[in-house]
Amino acid sequence: MTRVIHTAQALVDAVMEVPALPARGGNVMATTYERYAGGAVTILLAAARSGAACVHAGAVGTGPNGDLVRAALAAEGIEVSSPTVEDLDTGVCVVLVEPSAERSFVTTQGAERHISPASLGASRPTAGDLVCVSGYSLVGRTRDPLVEWLGTLDEGVVVVLDPGATLAELDPRTRDAVLARTNVWTGNADEAAALAGVTGMEHAAEVVATLLPAGAVAIVRDGPRGCAVREDGRTTYLTGHPQRPVDTNGAGDTHTGVLLAERAAGASWTQAAARANAAGAIKVTRRGPDTAPTRAEIDAFLARVGAATTPN
Repeated sequence: MTRVIHTAQALVDAVMEVPALPARGGNVMATTYERYAGGAVTILLAAARSGAACVHAGAVGTGPNGDLVRAALAAEGIEVSSPTVEDLDTGVCVVLVEPSAERSFVTTQGAERHISPASLGASRPTAGDLVCVSGYSLVGRTRDPLVEWLGTLDEGVVVVLDPGATLAELDPRTRDAVLARTNVWTGNADEAAALAGVTGMEHAAEVVATLLPAGAVAIVRDGPRGCAVREDGRTTYLTGHPQRPVDTNGAGDTHTGVLLAERAAGASWTQAAARANAAGAIKVTRRGPDTAPTRAEIDAFLARVGAATTPN
């Protein structure tokens, strides 16, 4: 069975809803506070709920944060392949959610940054597996072991790059080495524009594709506007599903998780992206990063909005 393997940081999201961000040196009272397993966990939960066999290859620490991450993964049947990092807990991402559903982050670093080629290799990817890499792993102490490990993978392993905001700012040597091993690039419109130097989903997808190896796929998403898929010299635009959002935290990760699960199940990239658009639309109507929909919920949503699940 094709697996979805994630190499990035599993964190604990400390989520607070606030009426507005505080001014510098100021204070604001949060209206809610919750702790969730987030980061790479969000993508893996979304993929598992759409039926994929999933593995977390990143590091998990000891302590209450690491316990929360392991419990969230275990509840969805997701394997943790790396050995536990002893005497160090997993880090925290403080998430401030405004009434517009926009979110801001402050992130600590902990056990999730303590990886090695050996710890990543415990996931044992084989040809056909989808290995997800985050641009946020290409900075700091995770960069060198991750890049080294990527160079050892069998050519049949599909490397999926989720660039994050950091990719365009990497040193050219690291950026080019990772792009040269990327089979699928999937990011938001801002990330695509920063790398490609152009705006517009379709135009950006075309330019990003030129930076990847022959035969690679570039996917650019823009929230309620949908996404563009560039594959085999052709760009396909897939419509989005605007909703009244309550929390956008995790929407992009949900899109990626469902995209990979559908591809693992045999869907084309355009078919997978159409269902990922629906999953992202559902996610923004729910609070918390761990609220990705199930396959049945995506089916029901698409039936309700009358969208095609199998575009050409």
